[in-house]
Amino acid sequence: MVTALPFGARAQRAEQTRILRAALAAIRPDRPIAAFDLDSTILVNKDRQARIVREYGQLRGDARLAACAPIAVQSWELRDTMRRCGLSESEVEAVVPDIRTFWRDRFFSSEYCKDDTPAAGARDYLRAVLAARGEILYITGRHQQMGPGTLESFRRAGFPLPDGERAQLWLKPALADDDDRWKEICHARLQQLRGLACAFDNEPTHVNAYKRSFPDAVVVHLDTDHSRRPVEVHPDVPSIHDFVMEPGE
Repeated sequence: MVTALPFGARAQRAEQTRILRAALAAIRPDRPIAAFDLDSTILVNKDRQARIVREYGQLRGDARLAACAPIAVQSWELRDTMRRCGLSESEVEAVVPDIRTFWRDRFFSSEYCKDDTPAAGARDYLRAVLAARGEILYITGRHQQMGPGTLESFRRAGFPLPDGERAQLWLKPALADDDDRWKEICHARLQQLRGLACAFDNEPTHVNAYKRSFPDAVVVHLDTDHSRRPVEVHPDVPSIHDFVMEPGE
């Protein structure tokens, strides 16, 4: 299957409030859990990525990369970011092997993920989950060593912090662990809990897996960016841009 739509084209802004309210309405005493992915779901990592590119530019003496702003980061593909910073195709290809290693050493670190910012409406929506007597489960492909920086970004964003009861954070044990396999393990763990009401993720592979494992849950796709694997979102899974809801609906 090939994903034909560009990022953001599947979600319809006019439907977003209805979708978000339906997810809140799914919360009930026997099914209280609302699961949220982090990157490109409730957190935006463009500041983190831009910082890494700037530091690389400073190290290599390239003023264009040293001036990289978060707006230049439109996907996970470093080539796209460097093009938006003004590098030619030949310059991009010459730099890619070196900058990828530089990026990888920093992106998956606690220090750099402190820079992440909240997705629009995410703070209020997470609080709405708790107000509906739901329980928040942060499920992420981040590994344990990224925990302190992740919690710092939560504090800055005003997100409910993990307390082991109303909110939990599930980090995979090690960076080398496969993200898809980790999500499968988390789904198996979820089956042992009191019940999943709703789930939010930006990866088509992961929302599709949620829908298979929890057909009665409200599963929602964040139409932001993803790993670009050729997988289409299940037709029964709606998409949203962010967590902003219209008042009074």
